[in-house]
Amino acid sequence: MKDHPKINFGKTGILLVNLGTPDSTSWLDIRKYLKEFLSDKRVIEVNPVIWQIILNVFILTFRPSKTAKAYKEIWMEKENMSPLRYYTQRQTSKLREKISTSNIIVDFAMRYGNPSIKSVMEKMQKDGCENLIVLPLYPQYAAATTATVCDEVYRTLIKARWQPSLQIIPHYESEPLYIDALVNSINKKISEINWKPDLIIASYHGIPKKYFEKGDPYHCYCQKTTRLIKEKFDKIPIETTFQSRFGPQQWLQPYTDKTLEALPKSGKKNILVICPGFSSDCVETLEEISIQGKESFLKSGGNNFDVIPCLNDNEDHLKLISTLVDRYIIRK
Repeated sequence: MKDHPKINFGKTGILLVNLGTPDSTSWLDIRKYLKEFLSDKRVIEVNPVIWQIILNVFILTFRPSKTAKAYKEIWMEKENMSPLRYYTQRQTSKLREKISTSNIIVDFAMRYGNPSIKSVMEKMQKDGCENLIVLPLYPQYAAATTATVCDEVYRTLIKARWQPSLQIIPHYESEPLYIDALVNSINKKISEINWKPDLIIASYHGIPKKYFEKGDPYHCYCQKTTRLIKEKFDKIPIETTFQSRFGPQQWLQPYTDKTLEALPKSGKKNILVICPGFSSDCVETLEEISIQGKESFLKSGGNNFDVIPCLNDNEDHLKLISTLVDRYIIRK
């Protein structure tokens, strides 16, 4: 047709998705981020009417100040962004350098906050992406993380007139390159410290126990990752714990904070912590573990405490990410 609108086509989009981050440490930006996050029905599985009252009247009145304080502890002032955004951008940029061609577009989005999944997907379609590969940056699948990324992707596609082919990479907890990267990061940290750890704590983000009882496989995937690390690294004992619980209900145990408080009393006074479930350092690893966890451990009688950085944008991690997405790239 003579007046046919110009349509881009023939490209593949690679979309990395992380949890999200507030735009700043201001009370309003923190509140906006928490409202979106805590309004997700997969994150908070309670009666939505009752929960919205609790959320808007109580939590969003008092929680933003506490959360803002935590973010201020780890905020990257020079870059004016959170570490999670910084490393996700770096991962995207380096992946782009590795695999981008004229027919492959690499970008990132946040499940909560900016840039949104919807906005990035719409841009990718305008740029001609007929094929879309989505990698949620959660090694261990959980309904409250990976599934909610899928929900948002599907919601966006519902309104799309021309839907792309779609591949979502749901989990990679036992991927050999992932396990190798974690073991390499442990060995690197041990080579940098001048003391021998009595124990390594593998701390994963927790989920409410009732989610596990309803069939969520997350707990099993976490245990599998730790088991595979142990098979390649047997110099120091490794124990699995769960952090970041929220609210009064029971979450997956053992709890990281309670474990760190108890370890010195049992003679374990030199501890390394690794957080395999986080693809980038963030408020949970840098403030909750590196600051709060360390303080609690030392106050309880510990001697040495250190945290192994997340894989972030290191070469092992980029090799893993590029391998995961490369399997689904259609090359003509």
